[in-house]
This record gives sequence, structure tokens and C-alpha cells, in this order.
Amino acid sequence: MRNKRVSLWIGGAVAVALLAGGGIAWAVRSGPDKPTAAPAGSAPPATPAAPTSAAPSPGADITGPLDLVLVGVDTRVSIPGWEPHADAIMLLHVERGLDSAYLYSIPRDTRVAVPGHGTRKVTEAMSLGSRVAGSKVPDVQKGYQLLTRTLSGYTGIKEFQAGAILNFGGLARLTDQLGGVDLVIDQKVKSRHRKPDGSLRPLSGGDYIGPQAVYEPGRRRLVGWQAIDYARQRYGLPDGDYDRQRHQRQLVAALLTKAMSQGLPTQPEKLDQLVSALGDTLVYLGGRKPVEYAYALRDLSPSKITRVSLPGRGVGRGSGYLGEQLTEEGRGFVRAVAQGKAAAYLVSHPKLVDK
Repeated sequence: MRNKRVSLWIGGAVAVALLAGGGIAWAVRSGPDKPTAAPAGSAPPATPAAPTSAAPSPGADITGPLDLVLVGVDTRVSIPGWEPHADAIMLLHVERGLDSAYLYSIPRDTRVAVPGHGTRKVTEAMSLGSRVAGSKVPDVQKGYQLLTRTLSGYTGIKEFQAGAILNFGGLARLTDQLGGVDLVIDQKVKSRHRKPDGSLRPLSGGDYIGPQAVYEPGRRRLVGWQAIDYARQRYGLPDGDYDRQRHQRQLVAALLTKAMSQGLPTQPEKLDQLVSALGDTLVYLGGRKPVEYAYALRDLSPSKITRVSLPGRGVGRGSGYLGEQLTEEGRGFVRAVAQGKAAAYLVSHPKLVDK
């Protein structure tokens, strides 16, 4: 079960991002043993029978398009009874040929219709769905089910084939296991949560105080806590949460690039290290086994994943803030994905592509 969990993360989201790499490694390790040389003096082997056609690889029947979900939950999941909120929601749309894809974010505060609960912020769908009558223990899988039903209603995507739920602590450990990650930081980012040495800034009067970690523009090698800290920040950025979403997509793509560059698809021992690093911080949900999606997505390289920013704005009643809504241009891309017209839409709206 642990191998299946990490296989999905090691390749399926890029968002489900690193599924191809880990899944294929698992498939290689689980395959038939290689033949060994006969001992000296033994009889020659019998003439092998005529080869028969090899059975199709698991997942060879999977066709596109595919829509996958990556959900980042808040770090307080370690508190017993804490309802999971979807702090980051990334969708990966894989085109029909399974060799190109689009990675985009749905703002966590987007106002949407949550089945059975009226109009809410999309982040609330997961917590509302996780509630179990007569129990104080939330059910994360039920939360995911309501979240994906909500996303289907909002995007027009009829089905999400698989998803991964993880917290930021697990993502930091994954980054460290990969030896850090290389990012081109596009704007100066000041940490609200961390000191320059990585320790937590203390709270005083409801706000954080003391020296701050700062991420300057340029190409940087970040360790786990730095990568996650950078991707968490929204305060002090010109576009707030929209800048944060872009940085999160950037980090996911960079992690996939790093994993593939280390040859994870053919090095199962490295996969074991990542399994140990993630532990129970990741949950995989899907109708097919991760290894099957891994095989299906074997031609999906990081360079063939287009990262897309969806513009939006705040909405409210009077002076009160209610949440976010995508602009018509942003909603247009979401509709285009559901209609299989994402590539054509980006040709006429090139500014949506992350630089």
C-alpha cells in the first residue's frame, strides 16, 4: 500500500505529478526475475519454446483525456478531529494522446455551489464532506468525494480519474529526499512564518515577529523547508493568493523535473527512500492502480506540461469579503478544458501561460 501511495505522487499530478517515475519503478521491481547464467558443468538448457505474444502492460488500455487532482491540505491535519481544508487545489488535464498536459489551480476561496450545502468557498467542500454523523473523526476520502463533485459542477469536467491528497510537511520531506529543488524565483518573497535559519517566527499580538527568511529573484537551490515556505507565501505579494498559486505550480513541476533527472523510473531503491520520507502524509484515490496510470503517462515529460494562471478577483457584499471568482477569461479556459479545446484557447489567450 505504501508503494502504491508514493507511486501516485511520484508521478501523477505533477500535480498528481511524479506518478510516471515511481509507478514505473514499482512495475520494474515487481516484474519477472532476470535469467541467470547456468552453473558450471550443468546440462545445457532445453531449447526454449517459440515465443508467444507478450501480454499488454497494465495500463496499456488507458486512453485520454484524463483529469487528475492534487490537493494540498492544511498542516493541522495532525490535530485529532481536525477537518481537512483544501488549501491548494491543482488540476492536471492530460490530452487525448497522453503526451501533453495542462496544470492549473482553482483558487481556494472560489465561490462555488457545493452539493447539499449551497454556495461556499471551494476549500470548504472537503471539510464539509469529511464530516461523519455521530463521529468526531473526519473521513478524508468522503471529503475528497464532495470536493471532486463540487469541482465537476464548477468546471464541467464529468469525471476525475485519480487524485492525491498530501500535506506540506510531506512535500518538504520529499524535496529533501530529492536533494533540494532548483527554482527560478520570479519576485522577492518575504516569509511570514520562518526565520532565515528555518525556525518558526514567534507570534505576538496575533502576528508574527522577528527576522524573516527572504527569497530573492533568480535561480536558487532550495531545501525542503525553504521550498515549502516559499510556495506558502501570499502576504506582501502584488497578486496575493494568485502569486502563491503560481509558485505552487512551479514547485510541483520542478519536483517532477528533479525526480525524472535522477532516473527514478529505473531505481526502485530511491523509491523506497521516498516512501520512508512521505510516510502517511499522502493518500491516493483512484479507480485504477497507480502503476497503470504510470504506464499510460510514460511519455508525459515535464517539458510537455503547460502551467496556466487563471485570473480572478475578490467578491463581497458591502464591505464584507465573501471569496473569489475567476474572470471571464479564466472561466473561459476552464470551459475550454472540459470541451477539449485548451490548446486553441491558449493560442488566443497567451498571457495565461506561466512564464
